[in-house]
Amino acid sequence: METYDLLTHLKTAGIFALMGLLIMGLVWLVLVKVLPFSMRKEMEEDQNVALGIVLGSLLLGISIIIAAAIHG
Repeated sequence: METYDLLTHLKTAGIFALMGLLIMGLVWLVLVKVLPFSMRKEMEEDQNVALGIVLGSLLLGISIIIAAAIHG
């Protein structure tokens, strides 16, 4: 019985992890389309550290919201 419960919980966690990654990917695609500049150019060529910090903070914030929504 314990092995079945473990496998069920692992399957559920895997599904939620995939859902979270899918949502994060969709947020990233929307962000790329909405911003009026190229994020790749700004971060790689221009070495814009501030943009990297802002994008990292945004992704962390969205991931916390997604985790809270999935957790219930």
